[in-house]
Amino acid sequence: MLALAAGLPGVLACAILLAVYAVEPRLQALLDSALVVFWLGFCFAAKARVAGPLRTLANLLEALQEGDFSIRGRVDDPREPLGEVMQQVNSIAATLRDQRLGAVEATALLRKVMEEIEVAVFAFDPKQSLRLVNRAGERLLAQPAERLLARDAASLELSEYLEGEAEQTIQRSFPGGTGRWGISRSIFREGGVPHQMLVVTDLTRPLREEELQAWQRLVRVLGHELNNSLTPIRSIAQSLEQIVRLDPRPEDWEQDMSRGLNVIANRSEALSRFMSAYARLAKLPPPKLALVEINALLRQATRLETRMQVYFEECPPVTIQGDVDQLEQVLINLIRNGVDAALETEGRVFVRHEHTAAQVEIVVRDEGPGLANTANLFVPFFTTKRGGSGIGLVLSRQIAEAHGGSLSLRNAKTGQGCEAVLSLPVS
Repeated sequence: MLALAAGLPGVLACAILLAVYAVEPRLQALLDSALVVFWLGFCFAAKARVAGPLRTLANLLEALQEGDFSIRGRVDDPREPLGEVMQQVNSIAATLRDQRLGAVEATALLRKVMEEIEVAVFAFDPKQSLRLVNRAGERLLAQPAERLLARDAASLELSEYLEGEAEQTIQRSFPGGTGRWGISRSIFREGGVPHQMLVVTDLTRPLREEELQAWQRLVRVLGHELNNSLTPIRSIAQSLEQIVRLDPRPEDWEQDMSRGLNVIANRSEALSRFMSAYARLAKLPPPKLALVEINALLRQATRLETRMQVYFEECPPVTIQGDVDQLEQVLINLIRNGVDAALETEGRVFVRHEHTAAQVEIVVRDEGPGLANTANLFVPFFTTKRGGSGIGLVLSRQIAEAHGGSLSLRNAKTGQGCEAVLSLPVS
Protein backbone atom coordinates (compact mmCIF):
# COMPACT_ATOMS: atom_id res chain seq x y z
CA MET A 1 0.00 0.00 0.00
CA LEU A 2 2.85 2.42 0.74
CA ALA A 3 4.48 1.62 -2.60
CA LEU A 4 1.18 2.24 -4.40
CA ALA A 5 0.72 5.48 -2.49
CA ALA A 6 4.26 6.58 -3.36
CA GLY A 7 3.66 6.16 -7.11
CA LEU A 8 0.10 7.48 -7.21
CA PRO A 9 0.98 11.23 -7.37
CA GLY A 10 3.25 10.72 -10.38
CA VAL A 11 0.69 8.59 -12.23
CA LEU A 12 -2.06 11.16 -11.64
CA ALA A 13 0.23 14.02 -12.76
CA CYS A 14 1.09 12.21 -16.02
CA ALA A 15 -2.60 11.46 -16.73
CA ILE A 16 -3.52 15.12 -16.16
CA LEU A 17 -0.73 16.35 -18.42
CA LEU A 18 -1.81 14.01 -21.21
CA ALA A 19 -5.41 15.26 -20.91
CA VAL A 20 -4.38 18.94 -20.82
CA TYR A 21 -2.27 18.78 -24.00
CA ALA A 22 -5.18 17.18 -25.92
CA VAL A 23 -3.47 14.02 -26.97
CA GLU A 24 -5.44 11.77 -29.25
CA PRO A 25 -7.88 9.75 -27.09
CA ARG A 26 -6.67 6.36 -28.34
CA LEU A 27 -3.03 7.30 -27.74
CA GLN A 28 -3.92 8.77 -24.35
CA ALA A 29 -5.66 5.54 -23.30
CA LEU A 30 -2.67 3.52 -24.48
CA LEU A 31 -0.23 5.72 -22.56
CA ASP A 32 -2.40 5.73 -19.49
CA SER A 33 -2.67 1.92 -19.59
CA ALA A 34 1.11 1.54 -20.02
CA LEU A 35 1.68 3.97 -17.17
CA VAL A 36 -0.64 2.03 -14.83
CA VAL A 37 0.93 -1.32 -15.85
CA PHE A 38 4.47 -0.07 -15.12
CA TRP A 39 3.30 1.51 -11.86
CA LEU A 40 1.60 -1.67 -10.60
CA GLY A 41 4.44 -3.89 -11.86
CA PHE A 42 7.12 -2.01 -9.99
CA CYS A 43 4.96 -1.86 -6.86
CA PHE A 44 4.36 -5.63 -6.82
CA ALA A 45 8.04 -6.26 -7.64
CA ALA A 46 9.04 -4.16 -4.62
CA LYS A 47 6.54 -6.09 -2.51
CA ALA A 48 7.97 -9.42 -3.68
CA ARG A 49 11.53 -8.19 -3.08
CA VAL A 50 10.68 -7.40 0.56
CA ALA A 51 7.96 -9.93 1.40
CA GLY A 52 9.84 -12.97 0.07
CA PRO A 53 12.88 -12.69 2.37
CA LEU A 54 10.62 -11.72 5.25
CA ARG A 55 8.48 -14.83 4.66
CA THR A 56 11.67 -16.94 4.54
CA LEU A 57 12.87 -15.24 7.71
CA ALA A 58 9.56 -16.00 9.42
CA ASN A 59 9.85 -19.66 8.40
CA LEU A 60 13.39 -19.80 9.80
CA LEU A 61 12.31 -18.29 13.10
CA GLU A 62 9.38 -20.71 13.31
CA ALA A 63 11.78 -23.60 12.72
CA LEU A 64 14.05 -22.29 15.48
CA GLN A 65 11.06 -22.04 17.77
CA GLU A 66 10.17 -25.68 17.00
CA GLY A 67 13.74 -26.75 17.71
CA ASP A 68 14.80 -27.44 14.12
CA PHE A 69 18.23 -25.81 13.77
CA SER A 70 19.19 -27.45 10.45
CA ILE A 71 17.32 -25.06 8.09
CA ARG A 72 19.28 -22.17 6.56
CA GLY A 73 18.08 -19.15 4.57
CA ARG A 74 19.58 -18.30 1.14
CA VAL A 75 21.49 -15.03 1.01
CA ASP A 76 21.36 -13.39 -2.45
CA ASP A 77 23.28 -10.26 -1.61
CA PRO A 78 24.98 -10.09 1.80
CA ARG A 79 25.50 -6.34 1.36
CA GLU A 80 21.77 -5.62 1.48
CA PRO A 81 20.06 -5.11 4.84
CA LEU A 82 17.85 -8.19 4.43
CA GLY A 83 20.94 -10.20 3.43
CA GLU A 84 22.71 -9.13 6.62
CA VAL A 85 19.65 -10.11 8.67
CA MET A 86 19.52 -13.52 6.97
CA GLN A 87 23.21 -14.07 7.72
CA GLN A 88 22.69 -13.27 11.40
CA VAL A 89 19.70 -15.64 11.62
CA ASN A 90 21.75 -18.41 9.99
CA SER A 91 24.56 -17.76 12.48
CA ILE A 92 22.10 -17.93 15.40
CA ALA A 93 20.73 -21.23 14.07
CA ALA A 94 24.25 -22.69 13.86
CA THR A 95 25.06 -21.52 17.38
CA LEU A 96 21.85 -22.98 18.79
CA ARG A 97 22.52 -26.27 17.03
CA ASP A 98 26.01 -26.49 18.56
CA GLN A 99 24.65 -25.61 22.00
CA ARG A 100 21.88 -28.19 21.77
CA LEU A 101 24.37 -30.81 20.62
CA GLY A 102 26.60 -29.97 23.58
CA ALA A 103 23.62 -30.09 25.95
CA VAL A 104 22.54 -33.45 24.55
CA GLU A 105 26.05 -34.85 24.96
CA ALA A 106 26.32 -33.43 28.49
CA THR A 107 22.92 -34.89 29.40
CA ALA A 108 23.93 -38.27 28.01
CA LEU A 109 27.16 -38.15 30.02
CA LEU A 110 25.26 -37.15 33.17
CA ARG A 111 22.79 -39.99 32.70
CA LYS A 112 25.64 -42.43 32.16
CA VAL A 113 27.44 -41.24 35.28
CA MET A 114 24.24 -41.42 37.37
CA GLU A 115 23.61 -44.95 36.13
CA GLU A 116 27.12 -46.13 36.98
CA ILE A 117 27.70 -44.50 40.38
CA GLU A 118 27.04 -46.53 43.51
CA VAL A 119 25.17 -43.67 45.21
CA ALA A 120 21.37 -43.73 45.15
CA VAL A 121 19.87 -40.50 43.77
CA PHE A 122 16.18 -39.52 44.05
CA ALA A 123 14.61 -36.28 42.75
CA PHE A 124 11.19 -35.15 44.02
CA ASP A 125 8.93 -32.37 42.75
CA PRO A 126 7.14 -29.88 45.08
CA LYS A 127 4.36 -32.44 45.62
CA GLN A 128 6.99 -34.96 46.82
CA SER A 129 6.39 -37.09 43.75
CA LEU A 130 9.43 -39.01 42.47
CA ARG A 131 10.66 -37.64 39.13
CA LEU A 132 14.14 -39.14 38.81
CA VAL A 133 15.91 -42.25 40.11
CA ASN A 134 19.14 -43.93 39.04
CA ARG A 135 20.12 -47.60 39.01
CA ALA A 136 21.55 -47.48 42.53
CA GLY A 137 18.20 -46.09 43.72
CA GLU A 138 16.39 -48.92 41.95
CA ARG A 139 18.63 -51.45 43.71
CA LEU A 140 18.16 -49.73 47.06
CA LEU A 141 14.36 -49.91 46.80
CA ALA A 142 14.46 -53.26 44.93
CA GLN A 143 12.09 -52.02 42.21
CA PRO A 144 12.54 -50.85 38.61
CA ALA A 145 12.23 -47.19 37.73
CA GLU A 146 8.92 -47.80 35.93
CA ARG A 147 7.28 -48.74 39.24
CA LEU A 148 8.97 -45.99 41.24
CA LEU A 149 8.47 -42.88 39.11
CA ALA A 150 5.45 -40.70 39.93
CA ARG A 151 5.04 -42.34 43.37
CA ASP A 152 5.05 -40.06 46.39
CA ALA A 153 7.82 -40.03 48.99
CA ALA A 154 5.52 -41.37 51.72
CA SER A 155 4.80 -44.58 49.81
CA LEU A 156 8.55 -45.01 49.24
CA GLU A 157 9.20 -44.39 52.99
CA LEU A 158 11.49 -41.46 52.17
CA SER A 159 9.29 -38.53 53.19
CA GLU A 160 10.95 -38.13 56.60
CA TYR A 161 14.26 -37.30 54.89
CA LEU A 162 12.72 -34.46 52.87
CA GLU A 163 12.38 -32.46 56.08
CA GLY A 164 14.64 -31.68 59.01
CA GLU A 165 18.42 -31.72 58.76
CA ALA A 166 19.97 -31.71 55.29
CA GLU A 167 22.75 -34.12 56.34
CA GLN A 168 21.88 -37.28 58.28
CA THR A 169 23.49 -40.57 59.19
CA ILE A 170 21.02 -43.37 59.91
CA GLN A 171 20.88 -47.07 60.65
CA ARG A 172 18.10 -48.58 58.58
CA SER A 173 16.91 -51.54 56.54
CA PHE A 174 15.93 -50.76 52.95
CA PRO A 175 14.45 -53.40 50.62
CA GLY A 176 17.83 -53.54 48.89
CA GLY A 177 20.09 -53.68 51.95
CA THR A 178 20.65 -53.04 55.65
CA GLY A 179 23.34 -50.91 57.27
CA ARG A 180 24.44 -47.37 58.00
CA TRP A 181 23.47 -44.77 55.43
CA GLY A 182 24.44 -41.17 54.83
CA ILE A 183 21.56 -39.06 53.50
CA SER A 184 22.11 -35.65 51.92
CA ARG A 185 19.31 -33.35 50.74
CA SER A 186 19.67 -30.42 48.36
CA ILE A 187 17.36 -28.16 46.34
CA PHE A 188 17.47 -27.48 42.61
CA ARG A 189 15.10 -25.71 40.22
CA GLU A 190 13.54 -27.02 37.05
CA GLY A 191 11.30 -24.70 35.06
CA GLY A 192 11.52 -22.20 37.90
CA VAL A 193 9.95 -24.71 40.32
CA PRO A 194 12.01 -25.91 43.33
CA HIS A 195 12.69 -29.66 43.50
CA GLN A 196 14.44 -31.71 46.18
CA MET A 197 17.20 -34.24 45.60
CA LEU A 198 18.07 -37.03 48.03
CA VAL A 199 21.46 -38.72 47.84
CA VAL A 200 21.73 -41.95 49.85
CA THR A 201 25.24 -43.32 50.41
CA ASP A 202 26.07 -46.71 51.88
CA LEU A 203 28.50 -46.06 54.76
CA THR A 204 28.74 -49.65 55.98
CA ARG A 205 31.75 -50.73 53.96
CA PRO A 206 33.81 -47.52 54.41
CA LEU A 207 33.05 -47.50 58.14
CA ARG A 208 34.07 -51.13 58.47
CA GLU A 209 37.32 -50.46 56.63
CA GLU A 210 38.04 -47.42 58.80
CA GLU A 211 37.13 -49.36 61.92
CA LEU A 212 39.45 -52.20 60.90
CA GLN A 213 42.29 -49.79 60.23
CA ALA A 214 41.68 -48.06 63.58
CA TRP A 215 41.76 -51.36 65.42
CA GLN A 216 44.92 -52.38 63.59
CA ARG A 217 46.62 -49.11 64.51
CA LEU A 218 45.45 -49.41 68.11
CA VAL A 219 46.63 -53.01 68.44
CA ARG A 220 49.96 -52.08 66.87
CA VAL A 221 50.50 -49.18 69.27
CA LEU A 222 49.33 -51.08 72.34
CA GLY A 223 51.41 -54.12 71.38
CA HIS A 224 54.50 -51.97 70.93
CA GLU A 225 54.09 -50.24 74.30
CA LEU A 226 53.23 -53.45 76.14
CA ASN A 227 56.24 -55.24 74.68
CA ASN A 228 58.50 -52.35 75.65
CA SER A 229 57.35 -52.72 79.26
CA LEU A 230 56.84 -56.46 79.56
CA THR A 231 60.10 -57.54 77.93
CA PRO A 232 62.40 -56.05 80.61
CA ILE A 233 59.95 -57.10 83.34
CA ARG A 234 60.05 -60.71 82.13
CA SER A 235 63.84 -60.68 81.79
CA ILE A 236 64.41 -59.20 85.25
CA ALA A 237 61.87 -61.57 86.83
CA GLN A 238 63.73 -64.54 85.36
CA SER A 239 67.01 -63.20 86.70
CA LEU A 240 65.54 -62.71 90.15
CA GLU A 241 64.12 -66.23 90.08
CA GLN A 242 67.57 -67.60 89.31
CA ILE A 243 69.05 -65.64 92.22
CA VAL A 244 66.45 -67.01 94.61
CA ARG A 245 67.20 -70.60 93.51
CA LEU A 246 70.94 -70.25 94.10
CA ASP A 247 72.27 -72.10 97.12
CA PRO A 248 74.21 -70.51 98.62
CA ARG A 249 73.08 -67.07 97.40
CA PRO A 250 75.67 -64.39 96.62
CA GLU A 251 76.39 -61.80 99.27
CA ASP A 252 74.86 -58.92 97.31
CA TRP A 253 71.70 -60.83 96.32
CA GLU A 254 69.49 -58.50 98.35
CA GLN A 255 70.80 -55.47 96.43
CA ASP A 256 70.18 -57.26 93.13
CA MET A 257 66.68 -58.13 94.27
CA SER A 258 66.01 -54.53 95.28
CA ARG A 259 67.29 -53.12 91.99
CA GLY A 260 65.29 -55.65 89.99
CA LEU A 261 62.09 -54.97 91.88
CA ASN A 262 62.62 -51.21 91.41
CA VAL A 263 62.94 -51.70 87.65
CA ILE A 264 59.78 -53.81 87.60
CA ALA A 265 57.93 -51.17 89.62
CA ASN A 266 59.12 -48.35 87.34
CA ARG A 267 58.14 -50.17 84.17
CA SER A 268 54.77 -51.07 85.67
CA GLU A 269 54.20 -47.44 86.62
CA ALA A 270 55.14 -46.33 83.08
CA LEU A 271 52.71 -48.86 81.64
CA SER A 272 50.00 -47.57 83.97
CA ARG A 273 50.69 -43.98 82.85
CA PHE A 274 50.43 -45.08 79.25
CA MET A 275 47.04 -46.72 79.79
CA SER A 276 45.82 -43.64 81.68
CA ALA A 277 46.92 -41.44 78.79
CA TYR A 278 45.03 -43.66 76.36
CA ALA A 279 41.89 -43.48 78.52
CA ARG A 280 42.22 -39.69 78.67
CA LEU A 281 42.52 -39.51 74.89
CA ALA A 282 39.39 -41.63 74.41
CA LYS A 283 37.22 -39.64 76.89
CA LEU A 284 37.63 -36.02 75.83
CA PRO A 285 34.47 -34.17 77.02
CA PRO A 286 32.58 -31.83 74.67
CA PRO A 287 33.49 -28.13 74.99
CA LYS A 288 31.42 -25.84 77.22
CA LEU A 289 31.09 -22.73 75.09
CA ALA A 290 31.41 -19.24 76.49
CA LEU A 291 32.82 -15.90 75.37
CA VAL A 292 36.63 -16.00 75.19
CA GLU A 293 38.81 -12.93 74.54
CA ILE A 294 41.85 -14.13 72.59
CA ASN A 295 44.40 -11.61 73.90
CA ALA A 296 43.52 -12.44 77.52
CA LEU A 297 43.68 -16.17 76.76
CA LEU A 298 47.12 -15.90 75.15
CA ARG A 299 48.43 -13.64 77.90
CA GLN A 300 47.37 -16.17 80.56
CA ALA A 301 48.81 -19.15 78.69
CA THR A 302 52.20 -17.51 78.11
CA ARG A 303 52.53 -16.64 81.81
CA LEU A 304 52.25 -20.30 82.76
CA GLU A 305 55.56 -21.13 81.06
CA THR A 306 58.39 -20.61 83.57
CA ARG A 307 61.42 -22.08 81.79
CA MET A 308 61.89 -19.06 79.51
CA GLN A 309 60.15 -15.86 78.53
CA VAL A 310 57.52 -16.36 75.84
CA TYR A 311 57.10 -13.23 73.73
CA PHE A 312 53.43 -12.34 73.31
CA GLU A 313 52.59 -9.90 70.53
CA GLU A 314 49.50 -7.89 71.47
CA CYS A 315 47.05 -7.89 68.55
CA PRO A 316 43.66 -6.25 67.88
CA PRO A 317 41.08 -7.68 70.30
CA VAL A 318 38.73 -10.42 69.11
CA THR A 319 36.18 -12.52 71.02
CA ILE A 320 35.03 -16.02 70.08
CA GLN A 321 32.83 -18.77 71.50
CA GLY A 322 34.87 -21.55 73.10
CA ASP A 323 35.77 -23.60 76.15
CA VAL A 324 38.42 -21.51 77.89
CA ASP A 325 39.86 -24.47 79.84
CA GLN A 326 40.26 -26.68 76.78
CA LEU A 327 41.68 -23.88 74.63
CA GLU A 328 44.11 -22.97 77.39
CA GLN A 329 45.24 -26.60 77.53
CA VAL A 330 45.87 -26.55 73.78
CA LEU A 331 47.96 -23.40 74.07
CA ILE A 332 49.89 -24.83 77.02
CA ASN A 333 50.75 -27.90 74.94
CA LEU A 334 51.80 -25.85 71.91
CA ILE A 335 53.87 -23.38 73.97
CA ARG A 336 55.51 -26.24 75.88
CA ASN A 337 56.46 -27.94 72.63
CA GLY A 338 57.81 -24.65 71.29
CA VAL A 339 59.89 -24.06 74.41
CA ASP A 340 61.27 -27.63 74.28
CA ALA A 341 62.37 -27.02 70.70
CA ALA A 342 63.77 -23.54 71.39
CA LEU A 343 65.86 -24.80 74.31
CA GLU A 344 67.75 -27.09 71.93
CA THR A 345 69.07 -24.12 69.95
CA GLU A 346 68.85 -21.41 72.62
CA GLY A 347 66.16 -19.69 70.56
CA ARG A 348 62.98 -17.86 71.46
CA VAL A 349 59.22 -18.48 71.31
CA PHE A 350 56.64 -16.02 69.97
CA VAL A 351 52.84 -16.09 70.24
CA ARG A 352 50.51 -13.93 68.16
CA HIS A 353 47.15 -14.08 66.44
CA GLU A 354 45.54 -12.82 63.24
CA HIS A 355 41.84 -12.70 62.53
CA THR A 356 39.36 -12.05 59.76
CA ALA A 357 35.58 -11.78 59.86
CA ALA A 358 35.31 -15.59 59.69
CA GLN A 359 38.19 -17.02 61.75
CA VAL A 360 41.09 -16.31 64.03
CA GLU A 361 44.52 -17.91 63.66
CA ILE A 362 46.75 -18.31 66.73
CA VAL A 363 50.39 -18.86 65.76
CA VAL A 364 53.01 -20.24 68.17
CA ARG A 365 56.44 -19.91 66.54
CA ASP A 366 59.70 -21.21 67.96
CA GLU A 367 63.30 -20.81 66.83
CA GLY A 368 64.12 -24.47 67.30
CA PRO A 369 65.53 -26.97 64.80
CA GLY A 370 62.25 -27.27 62.91
CA LEU A 371 60.36 -30.34 61.73
CA ALA A 372 62.22 -33.08 59.93
CA ASN A 373 59.17 -35.30 59.34
CA THR A 374 55.54 -34.24 59.71
CA ALA A 375 53.93 -37.54 58.69
CA ASN A 376 53.37 -38.93 62.21
CA LEU A 377 52.90 -35.76 64.26
CA PHE A 378 49.21 -36.48 64.96
CA VAL A 379 49.52 -40.26 65.37
CA PRO A 380 48.51 -41.20 68.95
CA PHE A 381 51.44 -42.11 71.24
CA PHE A 382 54.02 -41.20 68.60
CA THR A 383 56.60 -38.79 70.02
CA THR A 384 60.12 -37.62 69.25
CA LYS A 385 60.71 -36.13 72.72
CA ARG A 386 62.41 -37.99 75.52
CA GLY A 387 59.76 -38.89 78.11
CA GLY A 388 56.91 -37.66 75.89
CA SER A 389 53.51 -39.39 75.95
CA GLY A 390 52.60 -38.79 72.32
CA ILE A 391 49.07 -37.55 73.07
CA GLY A 392 49.56 -33.78 73.47
CA LEU A 393 49.16 -32.90 69.79
CA VAL A 394 46.41 -35.47 69.30
CA LEU A 395 44.42 -34.01 72.21
CA SER A 396 45.06 -30.48 70.94
CA ARG A 397 43.78 -31.31 67.47
CA GLN A 398 40.71 -33.04 68.92
CA ILE A 399 39.94 -29.93 70.97
CA ALA A 400 40.42 -27.68 67.93
CA GLU A 401 38.11 -29.82 65.78
CA ALA A 402 35.52 -29.95 68.57
CA HIS A 403 35.45 -26.13 68.36
CA GLY A 404 34.95 -26.28 64.59
CA GLY A 405 38.59 -25.34 63.91
CA SER A 406 41.85 -27.03 62.97
CA LEU A 407 45.44 -27.43 64.11
CA SER A 408 48.46 -27.69 61.83
CA LEU A 409 52.24 -27.62 62.17
CA ARG A 410 54.69 -26.34 59.59
CA ASN A 411 58.24 -25.14 59.35
CA ALA A 412 58.65 -21.39 59.66
CA LYS A 413 58.45 -19.50 56.36
CA THR A 414 61.34 -17.23 57.33
CA GLY A 415 64.26 -18.37 59.45
CA GLN A 416 64.53 -21.59 61.37
CA GLY A 417 61.96 -23.13 63.66
CA CYS A 418 58.39 -24.35 63.55
CA GLU A 419 54.94 -22.73 63.55
CA ALA A 420 51.89 -24.26 65.19
CA VAL A 421 48.71 -22.71 63.72
CA LEU A 422 45.45 -23.03 65.67
CA SER A 423 42.48 -21.88 63.54
CA LEU A 424 39.14 -21.20 65.26
CA PRO A 425 35.86 -19.79 63.90
CA VAL A 426 34.91 -16.34 65.10
CA SER A 427 31.18 -17.07 65.28
